Amino acid sequence: MGSGSRREFLRNGAKMALGAPFVLRHSYRVFAQSNQEYPERVVRLMRESLVIDMLNQFLYRLDQKELREKWLTVPGSFTEADFNKFKSSGVSVINFGDGADNLADALDLFARFNNFMAMYPQWVMRINGTADLMKAKQEGKLGILYGLQGSDQFENLDAVNKCYGFGQRVSQLSYNFRSKVADGAFEPVDGGVSEYGAKVIDRMNTVGMVVDVGHASDKTKLDALEISKKPIILSHGNCRALIPASRRASTDEAIKKLAAKGGVMGITDIAFMVKPTEPVTVEDVVDQFDHVRDLAGIEHVGVGSDAGIESNDLGDPTIAKDALARADKRYNVHGTNEIVQGMQGPTRMYELTAALVRRGYTDEQIRMVIGGNWARVLGQIWGQSAG
Repeated sequence: MGSGSRREFLRNGAKMALGAPFVLRHSYRVFAQSNQEYPERVVRLMRESLVIDMLNQFLYRLDQKELREKWLTVPGSFTEADFNKFKSSGVSVINFGDGADNLADALDLFARFNNFMAMYPQWVMRINGTADLMKAKQEGKLGILYGLQGSDQFENLDAVNKCYGFGQRVSQLSYNFRSKVADGAFEPVDGGVSEYGAKVIDRMNTVGMVVDVGHASDKTKLDALEISKKPIILSHGNCRALIPASRRASTDEAIKKLAAKGGVMGITDIAFMVKPTEPVTVEDVVDQFDHVRDLAGIEHVGVGSDAGIESNDLGDPTIAKDALARADKRYNVHGTNEIVQGMQGPTRMYELTAALVRRGYTDEQIRMVIGGNWARVLGQIWGQSAG
């Protein structure tokens, strides 16, 4: 590159939130709004890899709920600048992890997102099957995977097919407490998967919907692993060995059995689910990855941040404070951050990748952790031609 071309490159880069990164000797400033520098290896891995976050709630901040609804329903309200905020994160595919109280609620949610997809096909796409994962990466779009944090939408077995038809590809079996399908992590008497729940899992296997045991009780996890004919996932959670008082965390037994069936566990960045005491850093998050790697193998761990592009920590200070105060006491909330400090915004995956590099993970291992493992297990469950 000639000197004139180089100057032009740097001038153009200064105007962009993302694009070609700023060259700072052997590191890069990827985000124009941040002075944070990342090593060349980190930037290369993020640029080259398929990056998937298996629980990344679309516009998650509580003070942006009205904006999200506007984006989903009002033509033209979602702009290229809005899209570039998502693109800057380096994440190609997210599972939006919404919830629904019943079938009608779920179908309305899917319809609004389908409307959103139809309005902005140049920037977003629905993930229907295996091929769409890499397609989102190659086309520079945000791939949105429809996943729900619960099973209340499955009012009958045919509802599984109906939700699949509207785009749902992942479903948790329960959300903390008892559903018609299974018990959640906070249910005082753990009954596991119900008789009806076993039929739901079978129907999910048949249509090609991913069984997710995030928020499931200990017995529900083990029951689901016995019942399902296909691998299952744990979209977002952490290891009880590292945070013993957390009923939302998973036992070593469950993690090993999940891996033995070919599944993958996503590690969350919620501070009080990463470590039982302050301070909580990205290095503590990597401890969670290390534990799953050492216990079950590097092929069975991925990212399930449980945060949107921005967490409530980046809004008005009262928002995160109120959210933490309202959280169920069984979460054993501590500290003042909802998400691990330094991982609250769009730089999250760069921060994680940099930490994995520092910890000695190889390029191949990092690619597996930040997306490759999810792509593999989703392909196994959906089939290579699912759509």
